[in-house]
Amino acid sequence: MTHKTLIKGGTVYSVDPGIGELPCGDVLVEGDTILAVDEHIPAADARVIDATGRIVLPGLIDTHRHLWQAALRQIAADWTLGQYIDHMLLELGPKFSPEDVHVAELLGAIEAIDAGVTTVMDWAHIMRSPDHADEAVRGLQESGVRAVFGYGNPGGPPADWYARDVIRVGERYFSSDAGLVTFALASMGPEFGPVEDTLADLELARKLGIRASMHVGVGALGAQRSITELHRRGLLGPDLIYVHCNTCTDAELRLIADTGGHAAISPRVEMQMGHGYPATGRLCAAGVVPSLSIDVVSGVGGSLFAEMRGTLEAERGWQHHAALSRGETLPELTISTRDVVRMATIEGARTLGLDGRIGSLTPGKQADIILLDTDRPNLSPVNNLSAAITLADNENVDTVLIAGRVVKQGGRIAGHDLRALRERARHSRDRLLESWSGPGATTARPRA
Repeated sequence: MTHKTLIKGGTVYSVDPGIGELPCGDVLVEGDTILAVDEHIPAADARVIDATGRIVLPGLIDTHRHLWQAALRQIAADWTLGQYIDHMLLELGPKFSPEDVHVAELLGAIEAIDAGVTTVMDWAHIMRSPDHADEAVRGLQESGVRAVFGYGNPGGPPADWYARDVIRVGERYFSSDAGLVTFALASMGPEFGPVEDTLADLELARKLGIRASMHVGVGALGAQRSITELHRRGLLGPDLIYVHCNTCTDAELRLIADTGGHAAISPRVEMQMGHGYPATGRLCAAGVVPSLSIDVVSGVGGSLFAEMRGTLEAERGWQHHAALSRGETLPELTISTRDVVRMATIEGARTLGLDGRIGSLTPGKQADIILLDTDRPNLSPVNNLSAAITLADNENVDTVLIAGRVVKQGGRIAGHDLRALRERARHSRDRLLESWSGPGATTARPRA
């Protein structure tokens, strides 16, 4: 029998314009699907989750995160983009075994769940062998997270087995797109290698009928005018996700909009590492509402609430600065807390091509739902609902459902031995850093 769950008496923030916000409402779930959202739903046969003092909203969606770096968190917190490329991609990346990838994927996915991120695009540019790919997928599947597995080449000329293995992984694990974990291609993009490599990636992704994500407009590399070149070749389209876009021109952003493309931005990492100023407002002005992404947990941590705040602060700071430089002041703010909550939910779903399935509390969609505890000191009392969501943090994530299954309740992750996982992650970290002398890991190095 299909079970029912009634989330009862919470403040419902649906992100569905037809439902809106309910000061006190219920959400009825049957199996993996939202059945109803209303002020009061009678359901005597349902298991009840008491949502009193909770904000009930769709699970957050991260459209670009390198889960494989989870066991090396914090070491990139003081790195520029150049240092990240040198140390993480060129020095540490080649040290990763399939087992290192598995433990990091599992740990990183559970970190996402703990923080209310129910869907993540795993930008896995650590595929150094077919075994690495198998272990990455296994980690995602074991975690219980909803994920888009982005198969990625670690950089440099692709291995002779690379394209064949992308096809193999698609056939082996993703013959149907109905599962929690689905498939995409993560291409480094034309700013990080020969444009021919990107063209081959796009051809492969389109042959397989999957989305492709790529870095563009990244710092000084953006001077190559990647979007302009891809447009000249007739390759832009609605199946592409453009990551960052900081140094793309306004004309290039309009090309993305005109061809139905999508953007994933990471303002905190972008400002730290030197990608260029976040393109949030310019993207919106061009007609592309971006989605949000953490990018590297090795640098900024995995809170999408913090990313919402960083997005607001960066764009508002830029607009104030521009106005002051003209001798003016802004009469009002042009990006709101409501805007960034949409970026972290329905716009993330749209970016990943999953907006028919997730991203809002809409009857018929999958029951990816989080409950935020507003009784904690950092949120109580709530006076502005969308602002409260952006000012929340991981400590407020009380309950998480993914496809109707409770994976966190009462502030505790369900179904995983976290102590054993932490120990595996420490062993992985120790092995990776054992003979490494780069910056940023002084307190994490194993004892001699």
